[in-house]
Parts: sequence; C-alpha cells; structure tokens
Amino acid sequence: MFGFLSTLTAIVTLTTFTSVFTRMNEYVPIVDIEDYLITYNNTTATSTSTSTSIRTSLRGPLVQASPQSFTWSNVEGINYLTKNLNQHIPTYCGSCWAHGSISALADRIKIARKAQWPDINLSIQFILNCQMGGSCNGGDHLATYKAIHEYGSIPFDDCMIYQACSSDSKETTCQENKKDFECTPVNICKTCDTFTSKGGSCYPITHYPNATISEFGAVRGADDMKTEIYKNGPIACGINAEEIVNYQGGVLNLPNKLKMINHIISVVGWGYDQSLDKQYWIIRNSWGSYWGELGFMRLVAGENQLGIEKSCAYAIPKAWTIQNVPCYEDGSNCA
Repeated sequence: MFGFLSTLTAIVTLTTFTSVFTRMNEYVPIVDIEDYLITYNNTTATSTSTSTSIRTSLRGPLVQASPQSFTWSNVEGINYLTKNLNQHIPTYCGSCWAHGSISALADRIKIARKAQWPDINLSIQFILNCQMGGSCNGGDHLATYKAIHEYGSIPFDDCMIYQACSSDSKETTCQENKKDFECTPVNICKTCDTFTSKGGSCYPITHYPNATISEFGAVRGADDMKTEIYKNGPIACGINAEEIVNYQGGVLNLPNKLKMINHIISVVGWGYDQSLDKQYWIIRNSWGSYWGELGFMRLVAGENQLGIEKSCAYAIPKAWTIQNVPCYEDGSNCA
C-alpha cells in the first residue's frame, strides 16, 4: 500500500443528501454492461458474454477469500502501477472514461511484464482521435475496450501524446486545429522532421509500437471486483464525481449520497480502516497528482457508495511490442 495511505487515519463522513448536480456528466453509456458481465463463484467464473471468455489469471489461481487489504502499488515491495494522469491539461476535456480504462490496461501490461522497465504507457489521444468509446464530451469505459479489441491494437503514448482534444470539442484550441484530431493515419502515430520555419512537415509512422488485448468484460459488486483486481489487475469503474471534486484526503464514507455514475476512475486495490471497521477502495483518479492523496482517494467498500460497485470494466492484455521496427528520426525507413 502507499505509505501515505497506510499512515493517514482521517475519516470523512458526510450524510447530507445532495440532489443538485452541477458537474459535467462524462459517462455516456454506449455498450450494455449486461452483455459482457462476468460473475465469480468461489474458484470458478461464469460469463454471460458472447464475445469474451474465461481466462487464466495473470496472477495465479483464484483465491478462496480476498485478503483484508491489497494494492497493486505495493506487492511485496513492487509498484505495478503506471504514471498518474491529468485529463484536464492542456485544456478541459471530459475524457475520464479513456483515462480510467487505459491506465488500468497499462497497469495490467506492467503486471504481465513483472514491472520490467521501462513502463509501457498507451495513447489516450489515439482513443480520442478515433473516438473509440467517446470524445471530450464523455464516453464509455467498456466501449473503449470493445473498440480496441475490434480495431486490433492501441499505440504507445509517445506515438500520439495527449492533447485533451477531440474533433467535436468546443474548446478554442481544439477547434483551431480540428484536423489534428480526426482519425487519419497521421493522427494515429506520427513524427515531424524539422521546424516548420525550415520547411518541416509531420508524417504518419506506419509501423509503431503497440499493445493488443485478448478479451474484455465487466464486473460489478465488491466481491467480484476484488477477485478481478487481485487476479488480473486494476479495473475501470463508474462513480458519482459530484461528491469528490473537493476531496482532500481520508476515507470517504458517504452512504446517503447519490449512486449515479458520471465519471470513470480506476480501482487499484483496497484497504481496511480500524476506526470505521470497514474496508475501503483505493481509487486512482485522472485529475493530476495535486488532487486528493497525490491523485488517489479512498472510499468505503462493500456498500456501493457513489455507485462505484455498479459498473466496472476490464481488459486482458494479449501482446505488446518488445522489438520495434527501427525507423529513422524523420519517420522514414519504417516499412
């Protein structure tokens, strides 16, 4: 567990019902979760999905009972989480659905690679450019995994860095450069040969490092969430973000708040709070490390608080590039 998470003991308990919703709803359901839902039963798993299959755990056999606390940030002293993200720079973008799903997938690749350096981070901007599950106006974490599975791969993030824009974004920067956010080869993976003042141009990279997934699906409920996290890695889940905007640390206990879903985060593990005598989820947000507990937060588990146990998605990594085609600096010689 994070050192700061294990030493903080503050409890935040708010029970006043709030019905006013002011924050943008960034969760736009596209795929029916019921079509991809899996359920665990002791040491077996059954799936209602017609497009996914029960798979071998990345971590080993299914445990009979989950431990009282567990986090992928510290498994026998090893951190399996990739870098923190901020969806709102360099301009505002409602892309939580992409950040939550892609960061969880990158974590799972790191787990499968046994934390081998360097980390593989995946291109969220590619997801936005090709609207694979949504745009800056919101989207669907499960639909993102479905789109990657159908497309075939997702580039590494140094192919197409995050710019917080999609072709339908109304932000000025995005509108002025709208062609840069369309799903064309140059907006999937590119490089530029020199300064524009010297006649430089940008070109698509035809052979680029990428990752693929073998399957995807959905889980709900605290027990199945724990099992999926423990077996295979972090998952992307929906939550009511209205109540966490001004979160400043501690274990949130909000039993009477709305359980609507308007935001997507990733759940990386869980812990136990003695003063509450309750477990809590360890959640990674996409609002930067300045927010919350260095970008993370904790919320009581097992009660579906803020709707967090209602709609979670996962993907299983299949393969990733370990040897690139050595292109020249200007992007040539990639064939």
